[in-house]
Amino acid sequence: MADFFNREAWIKIFSHLKNKSLLTMFLLGFSAGLPLLLVFTTLSAWLRDEDIVRSTIGFFGWITIFYGLKFLWAPLIDTIKLPMLHNLLGKRRSWLLLTQISIAGFLYLLATVSPTGDSLLTFAVCALFVSFFSASQDIVVDAYRIEIAPVETQGILTAGYQFGYRVAILVSGAGALYIADSYTWEISYKIMSSLMLIGIFTTLFSSEPKEHKYKISNSENLISAVFWAPIRDFFSRYKNAFLILIFIGVYRLSDLSMAVMANPFYLDIGFTLSQIATVTKVFGIAMTLIGAFIGGIIVLRYGVLRPLFYGAIMIASTTLMFVIQSFFGNDMNLFILTIALDNFTGGFAGTVFIAYLSSLTDPKYTATQYALFSSLMLVPGKFLSGFSGLVVDNFGYSELFLISASLGIPAIIISYFLKKQVRV
Repeated sequence: MADFFNREAWIKIFSHLKNKSLLTMFLLGFSAGLPLLLVFTTLSAWLRDEDIVRSTIGFFGWITIFYGLKFLWAPLIDTIKLPMLHNLLGKRRSWLLLTQISIAGFLYLLATVSPTGDSLLTFAVCALFVSFFSASQDIVVDAYRIEIAPVETQGILTAGYQFGYRVAILVSGAGALYIADSYTWEISYKIMSSLMLIGIFTTLFSSEPKEHKYKISNSENLISAVFWAPIRDFFSRYKNAFLILIFIGVYRLSDLSMAVMANPFYLDIGFTLSQIATVTKVFGIAMTLIGAFIGGIIVLRYGVLRPLFYGAIMIASTTLMFVIQSFFGNDMNLFILTIALDNFTGGFAGTVFIAYLSSLTDPKYTATQYALFSSLMLVPGKFLSGFSGLVVDNFGYSELFLISASLGIPAIIISYFLKKQVRV
């Protein structure tokens, strides 16, 4: 307890809030967070509003699978120099600009296509491109964040990134729903595409981090150096590498496996688009920001393993709140409580987990290794989420949420072991 009230330690921690890189990460976090819901839960609300069947909406959850596969092309982003742009902006910022412009363009195209009838396939293809370039942007932003600051400040920079990310979630969630409710989905998505200018201008006016280069030895070819060297490096540094990879894969199973069905669930129990926007996005995002801030401070103060364990417990526990909500249906007070707990947990656990993943990377392979870790975090949950609509149609929402909550148990067990036995 005396350690907790150590005044000098807390003064040192809060001095990091003056870090100028926080503003850059806040704005890049906004650029990274904006496209996600527009091809995920906001998109599912659009589809449900057009009376698309739930099983089809569930399959649309696979559109975001690119977020889980980005490790496949991350090595190329780590090594390829873009013509002309590289000389002007450097490695990280040149890739950032390319992905941000592409996201804006395909979001605009998505807004012009109807998700009904014969246009549904074209609609899906546009959404796929948004997802691909958004995942690519994430690769670069994550590498940029890790490269501009030492490990000990990654927690607070991650909190700044999370703040920007969640503000973007507020805009692309609540904002998009409000605009669609008052006008049309087309107008809503066109406005969202224009907001990518925030990321574009941030990229143009930010500084380029130091570029870490590695040499290719005579005994290995380019493919081996680009794709396998980062993997070999990770396994050489951690004797418990397999356990860590399993842990990364199961940490977010609980919430990711049911997330695509959240908005359809709210609509099906009688909440309006505006009510959903107010509670899940405006109020919910505020709770997420509080959770992210506390998570960043706790990591600075106590390291990452202890809060990582508590975060795993919180993720599984708050998923159970959706089971309770499914029993009581259209109860606004319970809805607010459920969203408060779920979003606080998302902000806290998200910040802690990102800081943990960042600590596992080597500066020579930042983009590739972090993309591998974050992909591994997303793929299992995203894959399972594709079947969530089928579970609801055949069993019900309560069963889906109960299954999702139980999927968090392995993460709790492994994080407890890491906290007690492993020093990473």
